[in-house]
Amino acid sequence: MVTLSISDFSGTVQEIFTMTAAEVAELAARLDRDEYSNVFEGLQDWHLLRAIAFQRPELVEPYIELLDLEAYDEA
Repeated sequence: MVTLSISDFSGTVQEIFTMTAAEVAELAARLDRDEYSNVFEGLQDWHLLRAIAFQRPELVEPYIELLDLEAYDEA
């Protein structure tokens, strides 16, 4: 199993756009299981999923509850 981390995807839009739905599903499954050896591993995955959500929201839509994002009305 290949484990992706935020260091693998240095936050560039181009790298996030190459991610597949299967990779995002694996990332979400790890977050859902929450079986990390330390808190920083989970935080890295959370930040990666969040970055994907802003660039490729269609991939993250099924897992949005893992991010605890809420819509805000700033009007």
